[in-house]
Amino acid sequence: MARRADEEYDYLFKVVLIGDSGVGKSNLLSRFTRNEFCLESKSTIGVEFATRTLQVEGRTVKAQIWDTAGQERYRAITSAYYRGALGALLVYDVTKPTTFENVSRWLKELRDHADSNIVIMLVGNKTDLKHLRAVATEDAQSYAEKEGLSFIETSALEATNVEKAFQTILAEIYRIISKKSLSSDEPAPANIKEGKTIVVGGSESPIKKPCCSSS
Repeated sequence: MARRADEEYDYLFKVVLIGDSGVGKSNLLSRFTRNEFCLESKSTIGVEFATRTLQVEGRTVKAQIWDTAGQERYRAITSAYYRGALGALLVYDVTKPTTFENVSRWLKELRDHADSNIVIMLVGNKTDLKHLRAVATEDAQSYAEKEGLSFIETSALEATNVEKAFQTILAEIYRIISKKSLSSDEPAPANIKEGKTIVVGGSESPIKKPCCSSS
């Protein structure tokens, strides 16, 4: 079936959000895809994904951002969640040290289940809560460098660095895909080949909650 003109894109990049429950993954997703922030957001049950089409290095990329709750009882969806992901934002809350300490566990899970070439970015969220900060920027930066991750701090509430975080990881994915295309005669995988999509579940139009507002 032909796509409508406004749905045309060159690449479809799946990016997953991982990290403990309550670190702000859902609001990073809603801020990037709908420019909304929900003060009363509740834990995500199961999986939600939303999409946004944008320009990356002169090409039209449809970013498909997946979000799931970080609570242990939802870990059963691991395999399907990571399948086909080209990028991951590993999120922690700068005001909660435990969420940063758990980053290593999430990173291990990611490396166990995701593609070995997945692009990973460590994201320290909720920088707007300056008076409650408990994780130093330097500590996170040092950890990211040690593990070979890119790093950024964000505030989904104030929309600080959210756009930059997603643009950066999408650009890095594109650079890797471009290098592979140039250095290999093999066809690109289905989820990155022009005009192809990956099989997904869920809705591309998540229900908007009344508490959400755009700014």
